[in-house]
Amino acid sequence: MKYIVILLLFLTFGNIGMAQNSEGTTMYSLFNGKALESWKIPDGGEWTVKNGKIIAKNNPGKKGSILWTKESYNDFVVQLDFKMISGNIDSGIFMRGEDKNNPQIQIGISGSLKRDMTGSPYVPGASYPVEAKNVNKLLRLKGWNTIKARAMNNKYTVWLNGEEVMNYTMDNANLQGPVGLQLHPGREMEIHFKKIVLGRL
Repeated sequence: MKYIVILLLFLTFGNIGMAQNSEGTTMYSLFNGKALESWKIPDGGEWTVKNGKIIAKNNPGKKGSILWTKESYNDFVVQLDFKMISGNIDSGIFMRGEDKNNPQIQIGISGSLKRDMTGSPYVPGASYPVEAKNVNKLLRLKGWNTIKARAMNNKYTVWLNGEEVMNYTMDNANLQGPVGLQLHPGREMEIHFKKIVLGRL
């Protein structure tokens, strides 16, 4: 009987991309490995899906764009795997939108600082108010990395490959908005994403 119950639970929840993280938060998949059903796809062809991965690659004109979720969120935690493929990677995760009241969690080289700022929050008009720690030891330049970012009220926390690397409290933060993945304009680059999950807090 016990095994029947376990099987029923698996059949009920296993196909809708639902699981729990280490904090007990129910996590829902934002990418099923086949299509971008949870996202608003920009025009231009920079975002494609292949072999279970989201591929973000600049077109010949080096045009950039942002892949936004269709839904908006208040407090949440988002986690994904990323791999830097080629070029001068400048990407990131937008937390609740794109303006001066929402930080972007950097992935790769900062265009303004010209060095890797992965895990650090970028704020328009304020640059990087804090810098993530131990990233040079944790970041895999040629392999897959797991990054987790949490937005709780106006407090933001980031983990890279299982280790907490950044805490930041932002005054006047917007407390609701979509999540976005960035492909920065003005450079040739390719970055891949997979295993994207989000949990409301």
